[in-house]
Amino acid sequence: MKKFFIGLAFFAAIYSFAQEAGKAGELLKNEASAAEMQVSGNTKSKGKGFDQSKYNQTDNSNHTSKNPNYQWNKNYGYAEVFLRIPEQGFFTVEIGDQMISNGSGKYRFFDLQSGKIPVSIYENGFLLYRTTLMLRNNNRMVLDFFTNEGLYLLDLYPVKSQSYGFNDWNDVWNNPYGNHPEDGYNSGNVMDNNTFRQFFDMLQKNEKFDDGKLALINQQMRSSLFTSAQIRDLVKYISFDNNKLALAKSMYKRCADKNRYFLVYDAFDFENSKRELMEFVAKS
Repeated sequence: MKKFFIGLAFFAAIYSFAQEAGKAGELLKNEASAAEMQVSGNTKSKGKGFDQSKYNQTDNSNHTSKNPNYQWNKNYGYAEVFLRIPEQGFFTVEIGDQMISNGSGKYRFFDLQSGKIPVSIYENGFLLYRTTLMLRNNNRMVLDFFTNEGLYLLDLYPVKSQSYGFNDWNDVWNNPYGNHPEDGYNSGNVMDNNTFRQFFDMLQKNEKFDDGKLALINQQMRSSLFTSAQIRDLVKYISFDNNKLALAKSMYKRCADKNRYFLVYDAFDFENSKRELMEFVAKS
């Protein structure tokens, strides 16, 4: 009987960390009408079949335009959308003038225009969902779609210098749910001392107030792990003890050597803050 309850408790613990449709993100309203959802295929593409007659030229060498009007540096837009459909089936996702069809469940769009852009989702040619996204240049929007729940906006964050900052593409969608296999961290992603010194020097040069310091550190935490010594230096640079404590708690999950987190205690000026962090680490 004891083994039974232990097994039941273990199963419950595993289940509590599982992802569940609709439990993360903001639901985006379905704007597709009932009539549209009964029609097979993309109405925009109907009648746009390949017209071979236009290309029946006697001289095949002249099939290309004599004035292609190349646009080498056209700035079409740089917004990104990563959309996942974690279900079996063959889906098509259309965003603006781009369309992706596959059965993998992952749809990654790049070079999208900023502003209001329509998104439509089809299964086997039938429209399931349509809504409007508000895209920004140099930002990535992350979404999950469930046929029975709808389209959920999970995250929106800046993309700088083509630095994606994820160990695995799945982390883009899984991180908002708090699912991190083996804490979701890879030791190969720890900031080396030289890079940390550059980051810390830039932080000291550009940010003088706690809100700016914290914003920059939180941004870097998206793509980097830190050592306990590095976290100590960052926490020590924060001015107010309550902000120090909040940062030390949030950075614990991004620490690559948690067994040395005692180093961070030296960053505090007040004993009560140090003890509160100790209790937090003990319970984590």
